Amino acid sequence: MPPSSGSALALAARLRSFDEGTLLALLRAREVRTTGIRDVFDLAERLLSADSVDEALSRLPRPDLAALAQAVPSDTSTTLVLSDDEGRPYDAVRQALERWPARGLPSPDELADPAPPALGSVSGTDPAVIDARAAEHAYAATSAIRELIAALDDAPARELVRGGIALPDARRLAAAARVTLDELGPLIALAESAGLAVRDGGEWTTTPEAVAWSSADAPDRWAHLAIAWAGALQPDVRAVLADRPGVVWGEGLVDYVRWLYPAGGEWMQERVSSESHAAEVLGVASGGVSSTAGIAVVAGDAERAAAAVRENFPHPVESAYLQHDLTIVSTGPLAAPLDARLRTMADAEGAGLAGSYRVNAASLERALRGGDDAASIRSFLESISLTGLPQPLAYLIDESSRRHALVRVGSRAGGSYVRSTDDALLRTIAVDAAITVLGLRAEGDRLVSGLRPEVLLWALTDARYPVALEDADGTIVSAERPTAVSTTAPREDPHAALVARLAAADDPTHGDGWLERQLDTAIRGRTAVKVLVQLPGGDQTEYVLEPTGLGGGRLRGRDKSSDIERTLPLSSVLDVTSAD
Repeated sequence: MPPSSGSALALAARLRSFDEGTLLALLRAREVRTTGIRDVFDLAERLLSADSVDEALSRLPRPDLAALAQAVPSDTSTTLVLSDDEGRPYDAVRQALERWPARGLPSPDELADPAPPALGSVSGTDPAVIDARAAEHAYAATSAIRELIAALDDAPARELVRGGIALPDARRLAAAARVTLDELGPLIALAESAGLAVRDGGEWTTTPEAVAWSSADAPDRWAHLAIAWAGALQPDVRAVLADRPGVVWGEGLVDYVRWLYPAGGEWMQERVSSESHAAEVLGVASGGVSSTAGIAVVAGDAERAAAAVRENFPHPVESAYLQHDLTIVSTGPLAAPLDARLRTMADAEGAGLAGSYRVNAASLERALRGGDDAASIRSFLESISLTGLPQPLAYLIDESSRRHALVRVGSRAGGSYVRSTDDALLRTIAVDAAITVLGLRAEGDRLVSGLRPEVLLWALTDARYPVALEDADGTIVSAERPTAVSTTAPREDPHAALVARLAAADDPTHGDGWLERQLDTAIRGRTAVKVLVQLPGGDQTEYVLEPTGLGGGRLRGRDKSSDIERTLPLSSVLDVTSAD
């Protein structure tokens, strides 16, 4: 059934009064399809269309639906423009609710029925067993996301236009996190909800908050992830889940959510399934049974959640075995500050109940470039070693220190240069086929390029040369790796674009256009309107008309009070409002 034109007129006038921020929030909340909308009249009719109303009602919880059906003011229904400012549902909304019983959905009166039991019985499993099982998942998820963030920090991941991460990057991230490709998506979603990863234009990258998170200890990292997950839950559902530990969520939760969102259908079932899966992955629940830490999470108590899970997390260690094959192995997870320090000079190869790292020339070059020297690297490694400093590792540190900055990059007029005291190494760079794109050419005792020094520096770094940036005096200076610039154009926000179009269409200097659109809408809907008219003598009067035609600068319509046809000059019409 088409929406009442009277409702559309009233809603259009209301939409016209919204500021841009309120209008944008509405468009996003109602997930409005923006195609074909020219002005607020089109938008009002789109919002009151049967499909749009049904979609909005499917996402309302039962208390809001009951208030809407009984015309009780509700922030939710008013914000979503399902009712007017006084809480009265628009005609299209009222008609949709009246059709519900025929669809097997609750009638307006039945919406006030009490809720069923939200949760099942208390599980017979020992709570300590549940907490231990949940903690295993919690620690695994936290460790995987830690490695995922590290991999994104090393290099952003490309997002495809059709959605999803490009396969080469997805494989790289999955390998770093030691998960399957199917398991990668939920982990990225958790990292995004926790504010650790962000999709910027066409790439996934890390946020500044990820640095502090990665340096925290495992229980606090987990609590941050879990609290962020719980924060996205619908408040009614979160309140139910916070009931008490050991309760079986399972079918009781499904039945409750089905009651809470009677028209939710597949959308709500998918959401419940996704949230339940995330709860299992995070260790908020195990086998559908809430854990002690999980209850603290859904209650929003991060400190209590971290304390509860800490009891079942592996205890961090402060020492490791340094081995002759250049690997470093800890018998447990290395303490967070030591892990962060070690990662500056070694590549993490395994994360979990034990840590595994590997030192190589590139990782030591990274440490040296970051400000370390041979002495500081030796000192740190010796401080955590249970086996001293193996000779191969000591030799590699000395060799890397000797070679560090053997190649220098600097600025020259029109580009940059590469120089080295090792002539053989310089000749190797000159003929290296892997870096021919740099356009290096010999000029005296150095190589020159038209590229900026920073570009040349990082290209040679990636090619594994011991390179450093120097100033005009030959002093080594630090350089930040430039952030990768996405080659994919940022996606246009269709809702923001619509807000801009609506603002342009509603030109206050053309009042006649607004009146004509109001009258045209009333004519098409055969809806009565109140018309304020300026009389020849200067007085004003108001008619309640059902407009029948508009043309030649005149409005024709039937006067509802006297049942006669009136023809009014459009130039005399001062205002038009809905007669509903």
